[in-house]
Amino acid sequence: MSREKLISLEAVNPETATGRAKELFDEAKSTVGFVPNMYANMANNTALLDTYFHGYGKFREGSGLSSQEQEVIFLAISNTNNCEYCMGAHSMIADKMSGVPADVLQAIRAGKEIPDAKLAALDAFTRVMVTSKGNPDKEAIAAFHVAGYEDKDMLAIVLAISVKVISNYSNHLFASQLDDAFAAYSWPE
Repeated sequence: MSREKLISLEAVNPETATGRAKELFDEAKSTVGFVPNMYANMANNTALLDTYFHGYGKFREGSGLSSQEQEVIFLAISNTNNCEYCMGAHSMIADKMSGVPADVLQAIRAGKEIPDAKLAALDAFTRVMVTSKGNPDKEAIAAFHVAGYEDKDMLAIVLAISVKVISNYSNHLFASQLDDAFAAYSWPE
């Protein structure tokens, strides 16, 4: 990772954590299989980690978007926010769990044209939402609709951005080290 740590806090040790941090780490172990470095850092403020877990779960369960589409959104946000940790983690999830086609994943990671028109429109609109701070122009909205997306999908993107702001910004402050589970997907390449 090329970032410099900007915060004096150290990661919370999953082996010695108590209270709400321990509960959240136990939840992570049961769902992810381990406590990612990002979670150990965010646990310095358990309300932050708890909010991240809640929002992430709600997006995954209730966005109405496919697993591929969800990953494209997370990758577009993380790429736009230049979050090396989330790009690595979500690239692995996209490849191994969400079924994002390899050429689509590579295009997103490289910031190149995406070969799937609908996913390209989703990526483009998500990036517009991030860069415009939620103020897309009418042309961007029209292109999103032409691709087959609805207004309710814009709200799902707002939720995803909210979740990724928590993780991307926390990772920036901590210069979170990519876990071994995601190492093959480090970014930039």
